[in-house]
Amino acid sequence: MSAWLEEVAWNEEGLVPAIAQEVHTGQVLMLAWMNREALETTLQSGHAVYWSRSRQRLWHKGEQSGHEQVVKAIHLDCDHDAVLLLVEQKGDIACHTGRHRCFFKRLEKGNWTSVEPVLKHPNSIYGKSG
Repeated sequence: MSAWLEEVAWNEEGLVPAIAQEVHTGQVLMLAWMNREALETTLQSGHAVYWSRSRQRLWHKGEQSGHEQVVKAIHLDCDHDAVLLLVEQKGDIACHTGRHRCFFKRLEKGNWTSVEPVLKHPNSIYGKSG
């Protein structure tokens, strides 16, 4: 086991939250989860790999959509319980909704309002219908 992995404060499920931030703009693109294997694979491959809690398997960002994240740097926060990935987002879409980033809703006057456009409809990204 790599010593640097032992410095991460993994939660009870063996996961750590991972924030993807666009390296050139500083925009926060998304929040996902990583286990040890995902973090180690990310370091080795240079591409973001997360742990899918819904599918219970490794999720190589962009494996279906082609919207990969090339990792430029990996940071650990001061409490060792969150990871920050500085990434170059391929295809300009990080969110499964077809938006540039997952944080597209803003609280305005007590309501969540979508403030960023859909760049590409999810059906055309993932081939789903309905």
